[in-house]
Amino acid sequence: MNKTDISEKLKNNPYPGRGITIGRSADGKTAVFAYFIMGRSENSRNRIFVRDGDGIRTQAFDESKLTDPSLIIYAPVRVLGNNTIVTNGDQTDTIYELMDKGMTFEQALCTREFEPDCPNHTPRISGILNISGGKYSFAMSILKSADGDPSCCLRYTFDYDNPLNGEGRFIHTYKSNDDPLPSFEGEPVRISLGNDDIDTFTDNIWSSLNEDNKVSLFVRYIDIETGKTESRIVNKNK
Repeated sequence: MNKTDISEKLKNNPYPGRGITIGRSADGKTAVFAYFIMGRSENSRNRIFVRDGDGIRTQAFDESKLTDPSLIIYAPVRVLGNNTIVTNGDQTDTIYELMDKGMTFEQALCTREFEPDCPNHTPRISGILNISGGKYSFAMSILKSADGDPSCCLRYTFDYDNPLNGEGRFIHTYKSNDDPLPSFEGEPVRISLGNDDIDTFTDNIWSSLNEDNKVSLFVRYIDIETGKTESRIVNKNK
């Protein structure tokens, strides 16, 4: 699989939905991850990211316009010890709570399936970064229907042990902007990562997302040796 420029990938898809990127800087010193949300409906677009402890949560921008919080209000990022969890739904809490009880990332996700939003059956995408003692690994997961058939849940996990310098992986919910929305297919996309500072990287992703559909973006850099973090939040609603 050839490496792809994530900005070009995003510019060529007006509605990838929600997306997770995880990887390692070219100099090998920094774990990089980003999570963005998009929306086509007023309810989905009426959101912002806000800080919540070591992580973030979604919040209605205008509470009076919030019609259904069930699939749009959740904590996308939580931290459990040396693990940073990032997902597109309330499975963040499932992973956090079950891993805290001794289960694995994959075991926790076996208790969940795709979102109950027929006819789209939106996939649940998840990621986890583990940084400990100067070592770094990450995993990504997708829970999806069987080509739109909700009677079968397909669960895939991709593990990246000691990820290579200068590359990452990108997974998102929708393959294209159609009705119903088709689920992401295949292995997480291999992308190029340089040594951009966090603001340059953040600006690159945000400016590449479709102007009409983008809602919020969160980016975090983690120093692999020290565990020190640096984060950015960008919200379209201000």
